[in-house]
Amino acid sequence: MKRRVNFARTRCPAYAALALVWASLFYTPVFCQIFPPDVAAKFNEIVGNRVEALSILGGDYGISGGFYSVGGDPQRNVDLSLLKMGGGGEFGEKRPLGSLGISWQPRLLGALGYLEAKDNFKGGLLGGDESKYKTLALQVGGGARFWFGDHLSLAPTIAGMYGHSENSYDANSQFARTNFEILNRTGLINWTANTWSVNPGADLQYEYSWRRTIFTLSSTFSYYHTESFDTTTPNLDIVGDSEMWRNKIDVDVPLGLKLLGYELRSGGYFSRTELFGNIQEGLRADHIYEIHGRLVLDLLGKFWKFRWLGLGGSYLWGPGFDGWAIGGDVRFQF
Repeated sequence: MKRRVNFARTRCPAYAALALVWASLFYTPVFCQIFPPDVAAKFNEIVGNRVEALSILGGDYGISGGFYSVGGDPQRNVDLSLLKMGGGGEFGEKRPLGSLGISWQPRLLGALGYLEAKDNFKGGLLGGDESKYKTLALQVGGGARFWFGDHLSLAPTIAGMYGHSENSYDANSQFARTNFEILNRTGLINWTANTWSVNPGADLQYEYSWRRTIFTLSSTFSYYHTESFDTTTPNLDIVGDSEMWRNKIDVDVPLGLKLLGYELRSGGYFSRTELFGNIQEGLRADHIYEIHGRLVLDLLGKFWKFRWLGLGGSYLWGPGFDGWAIGGDVRFQF
């Protein structure tokens, strides 16, 4: 899957603030002796938000992998690639919950992701420098989906996430070369951080069929509390909270045509995801729209546990950016 995202913002407050922190740190003699608490707090806020956002991008099963190119700022460009496998869903038949008229299914979710980001500074104080981030993230969790009849269901879940993030810095600007030793010693560059996150959530879903077309409305809320437990710099102590709220309508349409002996199905979804807390600060966006289309082969009951297999593509947009994605569209049913 490949994504290209172009940001229209002309500046990034986080990088401007960090550049000012660095400038004050190295051009004021007293700052060369100690790391002031206010500078440490600003560094912790900026980098902590980014580490938390990258861990969620890499580890959360609901966010797909891809390749991103971030532009719009004449002084910097960011390229990000995310490889990921995982997903979530129910398995087994619905089971009655006593005599309440409610049935339930166990639900599992999980993901393993590896993310690389390169921040290329084209001008300004850090012109010519490149800051690189690598994040390996793992999510494991589960829960249950409770059915209130044949159409309405609620799936509460809880998951744990582990993230390992590393930063490496290529100093090419005069400023970074002159001050590389203290940059490295204070942990502003070339740091490593391990984090854990607890991730409770809930998915409310309504499914309705008209003839053979299936409409699914869903609203999914996820909360993340993240803390660092091992870092290579005492100036980086990550404690943060993030939330995502995704509302989506999905339409699945059988076409009545066959390919390789399997029926073709079309459809797609439209969604809006609200971002809150540190992930909003880390990604510099408060919501994302996505429209997705797909063309797949219906394999339900015919090939192992596949529900369908085919191709899908998305267009994404939000405040100051737009993007697209194309890749495989796979769904399982156990």
